[in-house]
Amino acid sequence: MAGLVLVTGASGFIGKRLIGALAKDGFKVRAAARDPSSIIAASEVEGVALPDLARPADWSALLAGATHVVHLAGIAHAPGTLLDEVYSRVNTEAVGELADAARGKVERFVFMSSVRAQAGLSADHVITEKDEPQPTDIYGRTKLEAERLVEGSGVGFTVLRPAVIYGKGVKGNIAALATLAKTALPLPFAGLDNRRSLLALDNLISAVSFVLREEQTANETYLVADAQPIPVADLVTAMREGLGRPPHLVRVPQGAVRRILKSFGKEADWERVSGEFVISSAKLMGIGWRPAIATHDGIVRMMRAENGAMPA
Repeated sequence: MAGLVLVTGASGFIGKRLIGALAKDGFKVRAAARDPSSIIAASEVEGVALPDLARPADWSALLAGATHVVHLAGIAHAPGTLLDEVYSRVNTEAVGELADAARGKVERFVFMSSVRAQAGLSADHVITEKDEPQPTDIYGRTKLEAERLVEGSGVGFTVLRPAVIYGKGVKGNIAALATLAKTALPLPFAGLDNRRSLLALDNLISAVSFVLREEQTANETYLVADAQPIPVADLVTAMREGLGRPPHLVRVPQGAVRRILKSFGKEADWERVSGEFVISSAKLMGIGWRPAIATHDGIVRMMRAENGAMPA
């Protein structure tokens, strides 16, 4: 099949890995980034300038000859620093405009949404696509509204709602936890047996490649996560294993840890660590996708890579 795929946000955490993988899969790749010079030159990869998503853009040149689109570009979490209107413009309106422009031109429009379009920071049940979406912040709400614009545009689409993604170069909550793991301090996580679903970057890349090629995924929405969730204590243990260190976890009353974090204005961080958040990828796995990397192994490899060691 193959063809020409336009990837927006091609220089980001996901994009820079994805464009190489798609080229290996036989696609020609038009890699759109704010700084095209950041795209590594390759015979099947063309670096181009990404339009300013803060205002309406003419997508015709970027879509010329394209058979597929993977839209990654957008604003991730930047609490307290951006107006809701900016989130809505970049994460919602620009997505709808691109989907409208792609209608009738491309075979498949893959939109990278987020599990936050469906749920908050924790859940008392296993999350599936059948659950009514209940985003709890501006990021999740703008992603959900963008999904609805894509669906209503008439373009052939697939929406992916990934769990928190990890891999070399990760930022955000996983990076913050990894920084803690790198210290010599004992960490108060021994009692945290709550499970969190995560997603290895390579597993996400394989999911994107899968839905681009699989006809059954047309006009569907999928949650994407590693096959099994991981208890938080085991997550930190895997991080320190990747660093060649013992876990050095201690058991501390959870209420005490929460009060400390709350005093520093970090109560949301406690919910991210202490809450149960399990995602089912059964819908996507049911048609043949398989996440090859288990979370424990992926975290160990990530930490070894971040620490300058060769992955095992």
